[in-house]
Amino acid sequence: MFFQFLYIIKADAREKRVMGLIYIYTEKREEENWILKNDFYFNLYTGNQPLTEEDRQAIFQIDKAVVTEDNRIETKYGIGTIRNLSSGCKTYLNVLKNPEKTVSVNECGRNVLDMLFRLDGVRLYMGFPERFEIGGDVRMMMNDKEIVVGRQGYEAWWSREYERRAEHDLSDN
Repeated sequence: MFFQFLYIIKADAREKRVMGLIYIYTEKREEENWILKNDFYFNLYTGNQPLTEEDRQAIFQIDKAVVTEDNRIETKYGIGTIRNLSSGCKTYLNVLKNPEKTVSVNECGRNVLDMLFRLDGVRLYMGFPERFEIGGDVRMMMNDKEIVVGRQGYEAWWSREYERRAEHDLSDN
């Protein structure tokens, strides 16, 4: 009975998000609801959406850029367009503005990963593990199969994943 219930939760999680989980996928998929090329996707789609106050705060926190009235960005280097944001900042905004999509975080620095792992219900593609702060109570659903908790659970899962990849002679994604 318990295993049947657990299976239902896992199958349901594939269709919709369960609050309190971050969904991490480690096997790359070329699917319509996946964003693997963040700069390209942002420049074509996300960057054309209106910016919220939350977006403006994230831009400042990540890139130390101020968004002007005409949607340009002002940094210590001068004035540019929204397309001049860093790849990490574009990735963060892609996650915020496209909650139905799984977004690659392979180009993100620690600062952006720290922020992403404070969000709820996001879907992230990680081809390899990264070192960044993960709260002890953060729950992560790995490949729709296993829930791990906190930094310790994350690192233990990745250790097992690398053992599995070596055992099956699979290269990194």
